[in-house]
Amino acid sequence: MRGSFSAVTVSIGGAVIIASAVFAQWLSSTSAQSQTKPRYLPEYTASGDLILPKNFHEWVYVGSPLTPNALNGGEAGFPEYHNVYIEPGSYEIFKQTNQFPEGTILFKELQLTLPKQNSDGSRTEPSGRGYFPGAFNGADVTVKDTKRFAASGGWGYFNFNHHEPKAPTAKVTDCGHACHLGGAKKDEVWTQFYPLLDK
Repeated sequence: MRGSFSAVTVSIGGAVIIASAVFAQWLSSTSAQSQTKPRYLPEYTASGDLILPKNFHEWVYVGSPLTPNALNGGEAGFPEYHNVYIEPGSYEIFKQTNQFPEGTILFKELQLTLPKQNSDGSRTEPSGRGYFPGAFNGADVTVKDTKRFAASGGWGYFNFNHHEPKAPTAKVTDCGHACHLGGAKKDEVWTQFYPLLDK
């Protein structure tokens, strides 16, 4: 009986060791996968135009600044919500390094406010008086590539229309660099408006 008991004890102990080893291996594999999350990188046409990024609504949402017409003399430069998303793989790297990696895509979808009911452009809804999102109104995209866009601080700026539908492709523009250079807090990105990025 004593010998039999010892054999069972050893067998159980071996099973525990094996199970622990398998769990540790699975945990290590899972951790490695999470650190090497696949990235969606910019896609270009043969002529160098940026292709409208895919599935951007599934990316990491970082914020929505708003500069309505009624608070800007009736003519705001961007009268819409700026719904900004960052490509998830780039965001994972940013969280670890506090730097935007090469290939980072920031997607700014423009969204109009609902029609005004008051002189300041606001309206009243069941939740109270304020500004409420309406129709989508085009998009702007920025891409980090310090070689391709060396002349504009390492970022390329693209306008996919300021109306719907969004253009399927867009040429790089010159107008974004000067604006971002003048007030953006970090690496020509307005991180001061986005707590997720304001590290």
